Amino acid sequence: MRNSMISLVLVIVLALVALFIVLPVGHPTWVNSMFSWGSEKPRDLKDFKLGLDLQGGTQILLEADVPVTQTIDTGAMAAARTIVENRVNGLGVSEANVQSQGSNRLIVELPGVDNPDQAVETLRSTGQLEFVEPGTSSLTQGMVINTTNRPTVADDLQKEITAGKANPENIPYPGKIFKTTMTGDVLKNAIATQGQLNQWVINFQLTGPGSEQFYNYTRANLGKAMAIVLDGHVLSAPTIQGAIRDQGTISGSFTKDQAESLAIQMRYGALPVPLKVVDIHTIGASLGQDSVESSLKAGILGIIAVLLFMLAMYRLPGLLADIALIIYVLLNMAVFKIVPVTMTLAGIAGFILSVGMATDANILIFERMKEELRNGRSMRLAVEAGFSRAWLAIRDGNLSTLISCAVLYWFGNTFGASVVKGFAVTLTIGVLLSMFTAVTVTRTFMRAILSTAGRRLLESRVLLGY
Repeated sequence: MRNSMISLVLVIVLALVALFIVLPVGHPTWVNSMFSWGSEKPRDLKDFKLGLDLQGGTQILLEADVPVTQTIDTGAMAAARTIVENRVNGLGVSEANVQSQGSNRLIVELPGVDNPDQAVETLRSTGQLEFVEPGTSSLTQGMVINTTNRPTVADDLQKEITAGKANPENIPYPGKIFKTTMTGDVLKNAIATQGQLNQWVINFQLTGPGSEQFYNYTRANLGKAMAIVLDGHVLSAPTIQGAIRDQGTISGSFTKDQAESLAIQMRYGALPVPLKVVDIHTIGASLGQDSVESSLKAGILGIIAVLLFMLAMYRLPGLLADIALIIYVLLNMAVFKIVPVTMTLAGIAGFILSVGMATDANILIFERMKEELRNGRSMRLAVEAGFSRAWLAIRDGNLSTLISCAVLYWFGNTFGASVVKGFAVTLTIGVLLSMFTAVTVTRTFMRAILSTAGRRLLESRVLLGY
């Protein structure tokens, strides 16, 4: 009896914690920080993480822009994905998602973004920052030059000029290559901010070795111009007015979006491979709202139907199973917030399917318990035998489902099928939690009843449903 009561208290506490997380209210900062998983700022657990089909937004398909004959290193694409993820997070887009598609493509999902132009430029730019040799004071913002670090930039632009896609005035020295003295590796951080005259600038900090290198360089070239170049495009060509050791400022005719985009690219480094935009797909917000309402109605009706079925078929044990099923739903929703899981229509379908599987496990247990009672066992032994002997069938059935989920997840992750991946994730979580609630939570309730005055109710054949 003592062990049953302890288990019952633990189950109730777990259910209350899950309910607290699921409720759409503001949570204490320490709770949000606990489940931020190393993020720079605490996540808000108030709302679920919604995918594009529920929230609306933009999906961008990026592809490695390299010659057909060139082989792309797997590590380079993995690094590119990490950098793109960092840039997406730096944009401040809520619940963004980046995943690989094949060996040379990345899918970027930006929920809530209706105008993707600035985001696209931030994501696809290689972000190679260079500090170019002094004496180039004639260079102005927007010009494109060749550098020793990227000697073909102007050549590529010349092709665009030929095709009528660029302005020839952007190349002041088509035959000259400027010496790169330092690259963005010397930077520690970069932040966009407004200067004293409300113009947008980028304040940057230097690393330890980079600080010393920058100091020695600027001290030796006082009064000379040094061009600051990003991807071959001149950002500004300021005159070195003093030796710079720890931090500096990049100024120019930047808008707020341009300054923030540049700061993000500088902060998270250069892409190892150039990326080009293959496709941009925008999903309207109205579709997302309709999807949310329809999926919520379907889920609620489905769960109510299952609860009524269990109550009608198994009476008191069915009522206990219904309570366990409600706890199961709370645990699922809490896990979806904590992980967090990006909720899509396919993901919600996987969750609803797992509700049926959780009910199926209880049915196996109760039917096995009935068989034990018909064979003359006492109520206590019938309950224990029902759970222990039904466990093998529950385990094998759920294991086969988990194997299928693993295959679906691999397929969705490999080929960029986020719909399939979302279905596999929510179904996997649901199956694992269903085994816990059906075998542990329901059995805890049954043992608690057997250990109290409610034993007589459980022993009534009428309340057992046969």
